[in-house]
Amino acid sequence: RTPLTVITGFLENLAGAPGTPPEHRRPLELMRRQSERMRTIIEDLLTLSRLEMDEHPADLAPVDVAEELRLILNEAGALSAGAHRFEADIDPELMLMGNAVELRSAFSNLIYNAVKHTLPGTLVRVTWRQEPQGPILSVQDNGQGIAPEHIPRLTERFYRVDKARSRDSGGTGLGLAIAKHVLNRHDARLIIASEPGLGSTFACRFPPGSAVYEDLAEPCAPAPRAQSRG
Repeated sequence: RTPLTVITGFLENLAGAPGTPPEHRRPLELMRRQSERMRTIIEDLLTLSRLEMDEHPADLAPVDVAEELRLILNEAGALSAGAHRFEADIDPELMLMGNAVELRSAFSNLIYNAVKHTLPGTLVRVTWRQEPQGPILSVQDNGQGIAPEHIPRLTERFYRVDKARSRDSGGTGLGLAIAKHVLNRHDARLIIASEPGLGSTFACRFPPGSAVYEDLAEPCAPAPRAQSRG
Protein backbone atom coordinates (compact mmCIF):
# COMPACT_ATOMS: atom_id res chain seq x y z
CA ARG A 1 0.00 0.00 0.00
CA THR A 2 2.74 2.48 0.92
CA PRO A 3 4.48 2.50 -2.51
CA LEU A 4 1.15 3.05 -4.27
CA THR A 5 0.25 5.83 -1.85
CA VAL A 6 3.55 7.57 -2.61
CA ILE A 7 3.14 7.11 -6.39
CA THR A 8 -0.44 8.39 -6.30
CA GLY A 9 0.60 11.41 -4.27
CA PHE A 10 3.39 12.37 -6.69
CA LEU A 11 1.12 11.88 -9.72
CA GLU A 12 -1.54 14.09 -8.16
CA ASN A 13 1.02 16.82 -7.44
CA LEU A 14 2.46 16.63 -10.94
CA ALA A 15 -0.94 16.74 -12.62
CA GLY A 16 -1.87 19.88 -10.71
CA ALA A 17 1.48 21.64 -10.78
CA PRO A 18 1.51 24.99 -12.65
CA GLY A 19 4.67 24.03 -14.56
CA THR A 20 3.24 20.78 -15.97
CA PRO A 21 2.63 21.11 -19.75
CA PRO A 22 -1.07 20.83 -20.64
CA GLU A 23 -0.48 17.84 -22.90
CA HIS A 24 0.97 15.93 -19.93
CA ARG A 25 -1.92 16.54 -17.54
CA ARG A 26 -4.29 13.96 -19.01
CA PRO A 27 -1.76 11.06 -19.02
CA LEU A 28 -0.77 11.93 -15.45
CA GLU A 29 -4.39 12.00 -14.33
CA LEU A 30 -5.05 8.63 -15.99
CA MET A 31 -2.02 7.16 -14.20
CA ARG A 32 -3.21 8.61 -10.90
CA ARG A 33 -6.66 7.04 -11.33
CA GLN A 34 -5.20 3.63 -12.14
CA SER A 35 -2.86 3.85 -9.14
CA GLU A 36 -5.79 4.71 -6.92
CA ARG A 37 -7.77 1.81 -8.38
CA MET A 38 -4.90 -0.59 -7.66
CA ARG A 39 -4.70 0.72 -4.09
CA THR A 40 -8.43 0.05 -3.66
CA ILE A 41 -8.04 -3.51 -4.99
CA ILE A 42 -5.21 -4.16 -2.51
CA GLU A 43 -7.31 -2.79 0.36
CA ASP A 44 -10.19 -5.08 -0.60
CA LEU A 45 -7.89 -8.11 -0.90
CA LEU A 46 -6.46 -7.40 2.55
CA THR A 47 -9.99 -7.12 3.92
CA LEU A 48 -10.90 -10.49 2.40
CA SER A 49 -7.75 -12.04 3.85
CA ARG A 50 -8.59 -10.79 7.33
CA LEU A 51 -12.14 -12.08 7.06
CA GLU A 52 -10.95 -15.53 5.98
CA MET A 53 -8.47 -15.86 8.85
CA ASP A 54 -11.15 -16.15 11.54
CA GLU A 55 -14.46 -17.97 11.30
CA HIS A 56 -16.33 -15.60 13.61
CA PRO A 57 -16.05 -11.83 14.17
CA ALA A 58 -14.55 -10.36 17.32
CA ASP A 59 -15.72 -7.37 19.37
CA LEU A 60 -19.42 -8.11 19.06
CA ALA A 61 -21.68 -5.31 20.28
CA PRO A 62 -25.07 -3.78 19.43
CA VAL A 63 -24.68 -1.99 16.10
CA ASP A 64 -26.85 1.04 15.32
CA VAL A 65 -27.77 -0.12 11.83
CA ALA A 66 -30.10 2.83 11.18
CA GLU A 67 -27.29 5.33 11.79
CA GLU A 68 -24.84 3.32 9.69
CA LEU A 69 -27.34 3.22 6.82
CA ARG A 70 -27.95 6.96 7.10
CA LEU A 71 -24.22 7.63 6.67
CA ILE A 72 -23.90 5.13 3.82
CA LEU A 73 -26.89 6.62 1.99
CA ASN A 74 -25.37 10.09 2.30
CA GLU A 75 -22.17 8.77 0.75
CA ALA A 76 -24.12 6.91 -1.94
CA GLY A 77 -25.90 10.16 -2.81
CA ALA A 78 -22.54 11.87 -3.25
CA LEU A 79 -21.32 8.95 -5.37
CA SER A 80 -24.42 9.21 -7.55
CA ALA A 81 -24.06 13.00 -7.90
CA GLY A 82 -27.82 13.33 -8.25
CA ALA A 83 -28.17 10.71 -10.99
CA HIS A 84 -30.15 8.23 -8.84
CA ARG A 85 -33.23 8.42 -6.65
CA PHE A 86 -33.15 7.00 -3.13
CA GLU A 87 -35.88 5.74 -0.81
CA ALA A 88 -35.43 4.32 2.69
CA ASP A 89 -37.72 2.38 5.00
CA ILE A 90 -35.60 1.89 8.11
CA ASP A 91 -36.59 0.88 11.64
CA PRO A 92 -34.58 3.36 13.75
CA GLU A 93 -34.84 1.25 16.91
CA LEU A 94 -33.78 -2.10 15.44
CA MET A 95 -30.12 -2.78 16.17
CA LEU A 96 -27.98 -5.81 15.40
CA MET A 97 -25.48 -7.75 17.47
CA GLY A 98 -22.30 -7.86 15.42
CA ASN A 99 -19.06 -6.19 14.41
CA ALA A 100 -19.80 -2.62 13.31
CA VAL A 101 -16.79 -2.23 10.97
CA GLU A 102 -17.50 -5.49 9.14
CA LEU A 103 -21.23 -4.84 8.82
CA ARG A 104 -20.66 -1.33 7.51
CA SER A 105 -18.33 -2.76 4.87
CA ALA A 106 -20.96 -5.30 3.75
CA PHE A 107 -23.86 -2.84 3.72
CA SER A 108 -21.90 -0.11 1.92
CA ASN A 109 -20.75 -2.54 -0.78
CA LEU A 110 -24.35 -3.52 -1.52
CA ILE A 111 -25.65 0.05 -1.62
CA TYR A 112 -22.70 1.45 -3.60
CA ASN A 113 -23.11 -1.39 -6.13
CA ALA A 114 -26.72 -0.34 -6.65
CA VAL A 115 -25.38 3.06 -7.71
CA LYS A 116 -22.29 1.97 -9.65
CA HIS A 117 -23.94 -0.75 -11.72
CA THR A 118 -27.22 0.91 -12.68
CA LEU A 119 -28.07 3.68 -15.11
CA PRO A 120 -28.93 7.29 -14.22
CA GLY A 121 -32.53 7.69 -13.09
CA THR A 122 -32.59 4.33 -11.28
CA LEU A 123 -34.51 4.14 -8.00
CA VAL A 124 -32.54 2.57 -5.12
CA ARG A 125 -34.67 1.49 -2.15
CA VAL A 126 -33.10 0.43 1.16
CA THR A 127 -35.20 -1.42 3.74
CA TRP A 128 -34.19 -2.46 7.28
CA ARG A 129 -36.82 -4.22 9.35
CA GLN A 130 -37.59 -7.10 11.66
CA GLU A 131 -39.40 -10.12 10.25
CA PRO A 132 -40.49 -13.40 11.86
CA GLN A 133 -37.42 -15.09 10.34
CA GLY A 134 -35.09 -12.41 11.72
CA PRO A 135 -33.76 -8.95 10.79
CA ILE A 136 -33.37 -8.25 7.08
CA LEU A 137 -31.60 -5.55 5.09
CA SER A 138 -32.82 -5.22 1.52
CA VAL A 139 -31.23 -3.14 -1.25
CA GLN A 140 -33.53 -3.01 -4.25
CA ASP A 141 -33.20 -1.20 -7.57
CA ASN A 142 -35.36 -0.95 -10.69
CA GLY A 143 -32.36 -0.99 -13.00
CA GLN A 144 -31.48 -3.19 -15.93
CA GLY A 145 -31.33 -6.41 -13.90
CA ILE A 146 -28.98 -9.39 -14.17
CA ALA A 147 -29.31 -12.46 -16.39
CA PRO A 148 -29.91 -15.73 -14.47
CA GLU A 149 -26.64 -17.33 -15.55
CA HIS A 150 -24.62 -14.65 -13.76
CA ILE A 151 -26.36 -14.76 -10.36
CA PRO A 152 -24.64 -17.89 -8.92
CA ARG A 153 -21.22 -16.37 -9.68
CA LEU A 154 -21.74 -12.81 -8.45
CA THR A 155 -19.93 -13.40 -5.14
CA GLU A 156 -16.83 -14.85 -6.81
CA ARG A 157 -13.70 -12.73 -6.62
CA PHE A 158 -13.29 -10.39 -9.60
CA TYR A 159 -16.40 -11.72 -11.34
CA ARG A 160 -18.08 -9.00 -13.40
CA VAL A 161 -21.32 -9.08 -15.35
CA ASP A 162 -20.30 -6.12 -17.50
CA LYS A 163 -16.51 -5.79 -17.44
CA ALA A 164 -16.35 -2.48 -19.28
CA ARG A 165 -18.96 -0.83 -17.06
CA SER A 166 -17.33 -2.19 -13.90
CA ARG A 167 -13.98 -0.69 -14.90
CA ASP A 168 -15.56 2.65 -15.70
CA SER A 169 -17.35 2.72 -12.34
CA GLY A 170 -14.14 2.03 -10.41
CA GLY A 171 -15.34 -1.27 -9.00
CA THR A 172 -12.79 -3.86 -7.85
CA GLY A 173 -14.93 -6.96 -8.38
CA LEU A 174 -14.50 -7.86 -4.70
CA GLY A 175 -17.41 -6.06 -3.03
CA LEU A 176 -19.90 -8.92 -3.08
CA ALA A 177 -17.24 -11.42 -2.03
CA ILE A 178 -16.52 -9.23 1.01
CA ALA A 179 -20.23 -8.87 1.79
CA LYS A 180 -20.74 -12.64 1.61
CA HIS A 181 -17.81 -13.32 3.95
CA VAL A 182 -19.03 -10.75 6.47
CA LEU A 183 -22.53 -12.22 6.45
CA ASN A 184 -21.23 -15.77 6.83
CA ARG A 185 -19.27 -14.65 9.90
CA HIS A 186 -22.51 -13.25 11.35
CA ASP A 187 -24.46 -16.48 10.60
CA ALA A 188 -26.41 -14.55 7.97
CA ARG A 189 -27.22 -15.18 4.31
CA LEU A 190 -26.94 -13.08 1.17
CA ILE A 191 -30.01 -13.57 -1.03
CA ILE A 192 -29.89 -12.30 -4.61
CA ALA A 193 -32.94 -11.97 -6.87
CA SER A 194 -32.88 -10.33 -10.26
CA GLU A 195 -34.51 -10.39 -13.65
CA PRO A 196 -33.38 -8.58 -16.80
CA GLY A 197 -35.35 -5.38 -17.27
CA LEU A 198 -36.96 -5.56 -13.82
CA GLY A 199 -34.13 -4.69 -11.47
CA SER A 200 -32.33 -6.51 -8.66
CA THR A 201 -32.67 -7.14 -4.93
CA PHE A 202 -29.77 -7.98 -2.62
CA ALA A 203 -30.97 -8.99 0.84
CA CYS A 204 -29.07 -9.80 4.05
CA ARG A 205 -31.04 -12.22 6.24
CA PHE A 206 -29.82 -12.36 9.85
CA PRO A 207 -30.77 -14.97 12.48
CA PRO A 208 -33.60 -14.03 14.87
CA GLY A 209 -31.32 -13.95 17.91
CA SER A 210 -29.13 -11.21 16.44
CA ALA A 211 -31.82 -8.52 16.79
CA VAL A 212 -31.41 -5.96 19.57
CA TYR A 213 -33.71 -3.03 20.26
CA GLU A 214 -32.28 0.28 21.35
CA ASP A 215 -34.03 0.41 24.72
CA LEU A 216 -33.10 -3.17 25.68
CA ALA A 217 -29.79 -4.68 26.69
CA GLU A 218 -30.30 -8.16 25.25
CA PRO A 219 -31.34 -9.76 21.96
CA CYS A 220 -35.06 -9.75 21.18
CA ALA A 221 -37.43 -12.32 19.85
CA PRO A 222 -38.75 -11.51 16.36
CA ALA A 223 -41.85 -9.40 16.12
CA PRO A 224 -45.01 -11.20 14.97
CA ARG A 225 -45.01 -9.07 11.82
CA ALA A 226 -42.77 -6.47 10.27
CA GLN A 227 -43.52 -2.83 11.08
CA SER A 228 -42.42 0.26 9.19
CA ARG A 229 -40.96 2.97 11.41
CA GLY A 230 -38.71 4.93 9.11
